[in-house]
Amino acid sequence: MTKLVLTDLDRTLLTTDKRISDKSVEVLKKCRDKGILVGFSTSRGYVKIQDYLKQVNPDVVICNDGGNIFYKGEMVFQAVFSVEETRAILCKIFEVCGPEIEITLDTLNKIYYNKKTSESDNYLIGAEYSDFKNFNNPAIKICVKTVDKEAAEKISSAAEAVDAVPFSDIPWYKFTPGTSTKEHAVEFLSEKYKILFAEMIAFGDDFNDIGMLKKCGTGVAMSNAIPEVKAIADAETLSNDEDGVAEFLKEKFQL
Repeated sequence: MTKLVLTDLDRTLLTTDKRISDKSVEVLKKCRDKGILVGFSTSRGYVKIQDYLKQVNPDVVICNDGGNIFYKGEMVFQAVFSVEETRAILCKIFEVCGPEIEITLDTLNKIYYNKKTSESDNYLIGAEYSDFKNFNNPAIKICVKTVDKEAAEKISSAAEAVDAVPFSDIPWYKFTPGTSTKEHAVEFLSEKYKILFAEMIAFGDDFNDIGMLKKCGTGVAMSNAIPEVKAIADAETLSNDEDGVAEFLKEKFQL
């Protein structure tokens, strides 16, 4: 029996042009009509998923890679770096990567960026500028434009229990508190709402989805997922541009 369906957004539920198809919206609604909870599980910050929330009205929202968890519209969990930890990490980033390094930082209601115009990503439209020199807010997530694993390890040493994971589709690393992972979010939901891991299905495509897919009873990789995700998945579905999430759920639940 399935009680909860969790889906990543980018390159999973979202098409390449960042839409949720009408078919996906319809199938997720049919799942909810059958009494199955539907949830998003994304690295995106809360402010960057508002349009998708309006489309689907999910029961569960995991954002900032587990830094925030919402259940039925109420925030039930949040993990942040303290102001002191945030400043220490930012200082280490500049020390390791140099003064021109690109940084984004998420709080619950804002995204900050240290360039006044984005070079490439629509995700950063609307971000508030900060040079991060005297930043005075606790961060939920910090992202750095680097693919250097050694640099990421040095940055992680600036605070205790930092989770550092690269993105496969963009040359960035994300840094969050150690409890800000999708697998921790699944564990939290299981314990708080008495949902067994075996009663969960999760969909994903990237490094930060691996723990969640391994934890849930059925972990489903998109056909466009990285090899590391496919290697641990219980099943594979069509790509994000072929409504893979919707097609898998339609077949499983005969929708």
